Amino acid sequence: MSVIPCKQNKELRRRIERFAETLKTEAHKLGDHGLDEQEFYNSGLFRGAIERVRGQFSATMRDKREFMQRVLNFMQDEGYIADWNSAGEANRHDYVVKLNGGKTAVIELKGCLDGNNTNIFERPPHAQEFVIWSVCTNPGADPAHNAWSGIHTRLSAEIISREQRVDGLIIWDMVCGTLGRPCPKIGNNEDLLTEVGPYRLPPPCIYVFPATIPSPRNNPKPPAQKLADVQFLQALYDCFGGDPSQINYVEFEVGHKGADTVRKTTITRNGAVARASEATPIRRS
Repeated sequence: MSVIPCKQNKELRRRIERFAETLKTEAHKLGDHGLDEQEFYNSGLFRGAIERVRGQFSATMRDKREFMQRVLNFMQDEGYIADWNSAGEANRHDYVVKLNGGKTAVIELKGCLDGNNTNIFERPPHAQEFVIWSVCTNPGADPAHNAWSGIHTRLSAEIISREQRVDGLIIWDMVCGTLGRPCPKIGNNEDLLTEVGPYRLPPPCIYVFPATIPSPRNNPKPPAQKLADVQFLQALYDCFGGDPSQINYVEFEVGHKGADTVRKTTITRNGAVARASEATPIRRS
């Protein structure tokens, strides 16, 4: 069993790698730069163009924010949440959601979870629930690697070291269920897809975290909350469907090993361990 049901599309990955090799050897034939092959590669033009395109893809949040807006609007229109608004660029979180029961949920939007940006978050004082949402729009990325890197390597370290409680994690975006990232939860049953604007979305991947901060002396292994305890996650599940067997429950067990603080991460799905780590030292980057 894997940390996440979806897998990297290996054929797409091979095609990306082949095209990348072709691009590296044939790029000098593109455009009107006026350089011969040797001058082209020695000039830094190719490397500079690649870095520029990479930066543009990484920096733009427009498509991701449009996806989030459509999803939250859909949840509100269908009656699963009461209201929502964007927190604005001045805040270190992205969305504030008013739940039907009156609670306030705060959402922090992240990318693929395997980078240092995952470590940068702050639970605001008014958050009664705090959820991180991974929107990874790179079809060539490895979902299992990114999920485990985010949960065990990065989030667990921040939760324990900085005492930043995170109630749950959502890994779900507009690439899910497409050719670039097929969703095994759907199989051949397209009735499980939900149409939201231009998107046809499979059920989300949901990870429920503990309600308290792990502490070596007083709280070494707090249990994961129930899905219903985190009302935004429950609302998302109710709105977009799925099966109870697909919900992931995350536990962190923390202790001391010599001078190091160590933690063990265990992810359980459908009553079985999907993945567990050894007791590894916390190394915050």
